Amino acid sequence: MKDFLLIFRNDYKSTSQHSPEELQAVTKRWMDWIGGIAAQNKLTDKGNRLEPSGKVVRSSELITDGPYTETKEFVGGYIAIKAASLDEATEIAKECPGLSIGATVEVREVSVL
Repeated sequence: MKDFLLIFRNDYKSTSQHSPEELQAVTKRWMDWIGGIAAQNKLTDKGNRLEPSGKVVRSSELITDGPYTETKEFVGGYIAIKAASLDEATEIAKECPGLSIGATVEVREVSVL
């Protein structure tokens, strides 16, 4: 099994157009989806939601505010999973409930140094 990081990107404008009830329903499906991955012993880090703002360090002298929610997409969170291949990890990502409200999932294999 290999380690993969699923990085969840949100389109801020698209997400904000949904009603609180729709978002609550997606949250329920999200928890069920994560629970299903955990039940298969494939969840290695439940991850967390990331706040939309922070700091960007470009060099030891250049630190700026950001990333900005005004951009089209921002990283909203992540989880780490185990899968046999990139294809299997992608199949898991295709079930992400956030896709129904405009989110995207970036699937990246974690390389051990």
